[in-house]
Amino acid sequence: MSENETYLSKNETLRSIKNRRSVRMFLDKPVSDEDLQSVLHAANQAPSAHNQQSWRFIVLRGKMKSDLANLINVKAYDFSKPSSALLRLASRSIVSASVVIAVANSGELISRGTELSKVDKDTAHDFFRIMEIQSSAAAVENLLISATSLGLGAVWLGVLVLIKNDILKFIGESPEGEFMAVIPVGYAAKTSEGPKKQSLEMVVKYLDG
Repeated sequence: MSENETYLSKNETLRSIKNRRSVRMFLDKPVSDEDLQSVLHAANQAPSAHNQQSWRFIVLRGKMKSDLANLINVKAYDFSKPSSALLRLASRSIVSASVVIAVANSGELISRGTELSKVDKDTAHDFFRIMEIQSSAAAVENLLISATSLGLGAVWLGVLVLIKNDILKFIGESPEGEFMAVIPVGYAAKTSEGPKKQSLEMVVKYLDG
């Protein structure tokens, strides 16, 4: 049995991690409320700095989903051709998905930590901002893996960082917070093998003794 086959044979969680793909186009098939709640619960179970859970999950469907796609298309005109093309591709993913989940940091950990910390204000702000980002990134990964385990597809649309302030305003989140992710979720229109990953030998270093 190969190393990859051994890895996959361990348990269902490891298989879901291996099988996760970035899905950008979806079937015209609704995601059930039960499955939606399942992925949101999974996201909310992620580890967070000081257990503050300073993340917010904003669910967009129907007209709000379409309006977000329209906003992205309009803002795409402000960018050069490569970035504009990626933004338009993101808007198409949003339109085709059954549901979209936006993730934002609330800024609460930054505010509390900066007030209570004994280090200087700028250092404390950077420290707790990174903690918020790490926490929400863990939540997004939980969401993506749980979607895969339920037979759903999803994608983290990183290019939308280009218009992060516009999206924060659109979803009604505080400017003290921070944009993290927009994730279309649905049933994949097609499946793929996914990109080949580097071998462990290329990315792992062992330090012993």
